[in-house]
Amino acid sequence: MSNITKLALENSLKKLLLEKPLNKITINDITEECGVNRMTFYYHFQDIYELVEWICIEEATRALKGKKNQSTWQEGVYNIFQLAQENKVFIMNVYNSVSREQIELYLYKLVYKLFIDVLDEVLGDIPLREEDKIFIADFYKYAFVGIMINWIKNDMKEDPHKIISRLSILMHGEILRVIDNFRTDKTETI
Repeated sequence: MSNITKLALENSLKKLLLEKPLNKITINDITEECGVNRMTFYYHFQDIYELVEWICIEEATRALKGKKNQSTWQEGVYNIFQLAQENKVFIMNVYNSVSREQIELYLYKLVYKLFIDVLDEVLGDIPLREEDKIFIADFYKYAFVGIMINWIKNDMKEDPHKIISRLSILMHGEILRVIDNFRTDKTETI
């Protein structure tokens, strides 16, 4: 039942975003549109921005489901771009209503797990310090989020297939090379 209510609140917010910008929408607007009382909203979320964060994380998690390994990461990343295009009104409202830092935080949470999962698969039995694995995942996370933010800033005009193709070319064989450079059995502690 809890998820049903959250999804109803999500749908109400998205419907309202077709009429006015995020910073003009109140909790009262959302609850009236949804047909629930304010306490129901506060039972699930502290404020509208927590609802926005939940929407972003839930949708991206669905987009990445089963697409977080070396052979499918491109499809997962493409799904995130496609999801953004399908929810352009929502994404552009969020982009124009909250700080860039907040959007980056949403995306960082999503993408970090993707790259950690890819690294875990590629690593297998290769010895790598946890701090190095985190550093590598962070590097790719920051690169991807920067590309995504730039794409959103430019009104999502560039074809996501073209972006993913470029990323694939750029990353082809790179993760293995980077892991090889960081291997604990080859390097000294810095």
